[in-house]
Amino acid sequence: MIKAGIFGATGYTGYELVKILQHHPQVDVAFVTSQSFAGQKLSDVYPQAPHLPLILGEEAPLDAVDVVFLCLPHAAAAETAVTALAAGITVIDLSADFRLKNADTYASWYDKAHPAPHLLADAVYGLTEFARDQLPGVKLVATPGCYPTSILLPLRPLLTANLPITDPIIADSKSGVSGAGRTPKQNTHFIEVNNNFSPYKIGRSHRHLPEIEQVMGWFRPDAPTLIFSPHLLPVERGILSTIYVNFSESVTLEQVRPYFTAMYANEPFVCLLPESELATLAHVTHTNKCVIGLAMTGNTLIITSAIDNLVKGAAGQAVQNMNVVFGIEETTGLI
Repeated sequence: MIKAGIFGATGYTGYELVKILQHHPQVDVAFVTSQSFAGQKLSDVYPQAPHLPLILGEEAPLDAVDVVFLCLPHAAAAETAVTALAAGITVIDLSADFRLKNADTYASWYDKAHPAPHLLADAVYGLTEFARDQLPGVKLVATPGCYPTSILLPLRPLLTANLPITDPIIADSKSGVSGAGRTPKQNTHFIEVNNNFSPYKIGRSHRHLPEIEQVMGWFRPDAPTLIFSPHLLPVERGILSTIYVNFSESVTLEQVRPYFTAMYANEPFVCLLPESELATLAHVTHTNKCVIGLAMTGNTLIITSAIDNLVKGAAGQAVQNMNVVFGIEETTGLI
């Protein structure tokens, strides 16, 4: 049985992890931490949660676990990772701290020097379907961001193929409010979100942009430029990305679709929808799936991609990675 600890268990992602691991047949949750609610039980914060005592992060018994999940703010996650790795513990980080391979890029987007730049080369970027061969036995996993997951999975078959793609690729993405985290902000109050729909951090402003561009470059060194436009949906959870890919030559849907089927036909958590069907949030909420729909207009491929931002975009993908790291059947504990 794998013993797990969760740092930051009272955030939306942390609690989602607790819910998944509660039903994982090969994992026991040994401790959960919270800086704000230490001394209480998780069930005091979430009434349906198990009665797990919440402890301070600095009091976490690392000698009692095999793996820790870090659902912490950036920088704090890296500092905790250093301590856990020194204790020989596997670290699965859900923050942004180990996603970017360049410490200078991290500093420019997160306004501070990276706390542990010496670990960046060792971290495996845990887009599971892409990184599966790198994960077994690794000690540090960087779980991708939610928007990047919804964009990179559908782009991967195209960027790894020899197709005449031209600038720019446009990703028009919409996220449920839980993507903004549990800390109250004016723009995520009910009265602000309800009956509203708003863009934010468009252009080159969102911190997920360098992550997406980095991995697009891994898929294809001459990857096209990306225009990324995130929006806030008045729903609890889920991400829907509509992605526009232009071709410089005449390309048909019949020519493009086989690249997706070849890559994802045997993937348990990536579903290519039948022709003429488009992805919706209803396909994926409360699951670890990414659902992809394809349509064509002229020389432009329109991809619809849907995930649950808290599951495939965070906690579910983290558990999927943990399963591969420890040699467990990849789908265990996930739907």
